[in-house]
Amino acid sequence: MVTAPAHDSSIELAQRLNAHARVCQVVDSSALSSSIHEVVLRGDAGLLGGVPGNDVMIRLASGRGAYVRRRYSVREVDGDLDQLRLWICTNHDGPGSQWARDARAGDEVDVVGPRGKIEVDRAAQWHLFVSDMTGFSASYRMAESLESGEATFIFEVDHDDDARTARLSDGLAVKAVFVAHEDRARHDPAGLLRGLADVNLGSGHGRAYLFGEFAVNKVLRAALLDRGLSDEQISHKHFWRQGRANADHGEPDKNEV
Repeated sequence: MVTAPAHDSSIELAQRLNAHARVCQVVDSSALSSSIHEVVLRGDAGLLGGVPGNDVMIRLASGRGAYVRRRYSVREVDGDLDQLRLWICTNHDGPGSQWARDARAGDEVDVVGPRGKIEVDRAAQWHLFVSDMTGFSASYRMAESLESGEATFIFEVDHDDDARTARLSDGLAVKAVFVAHEDRARHDPAGLLRGLADVNLGSGHGRAYLFGEFAVNKVLRAALLDRGLSDEQISHKHFWRQGRANADHGEPDKNEV
């Protein structure tokens, strides 16, 4: 596959972040459910995809000749096919969801990766993943790297067909709780809190991973602290923030005001 080099801004960004910039080609784009679209990219997939929990930055047109970047956790890397898969939520309007819906085989896109600091705690005996649908990719890829222990998933979904699952090791004890979003506000943590209240935390050393909306993650973290977890046992990544578009670099505003 011969492609043009990445845009100068992508190359400069990758150098600053100690990452890599590549132009990837769309292999396939298809709807997996009412709210989740899968985009498969080819090109230095292993290099860009990093380790379970990592994400990539995609350079996308935002209209009127402007560009923004959006970050997506890598769902899967296929080294043999040199492909990486992204699961992108399309239950909202934005440059990322629009790109996922419109992408066609042969399209080219700038990708910077790998990004992200959250990785699997290999010393943990149990793992708890809590998120809306934006956390599917990171959670399932991380869990698929485990061969034993316990993995519990609590996910909030918009529709029944959004309740996607994963193929996990037979040596891993698995529990999954899918909470219907219903008509709650997007930043209402009530559904995930209810799901969290219905599960027992494992014994021994464990790790919780929180992915999703800014305010919801803060409430979930407080709930886990109340149940006896330490700060060191809780990893969190804010993928978006209610009422505020993500910044041009792809991450939500983290200011408290």
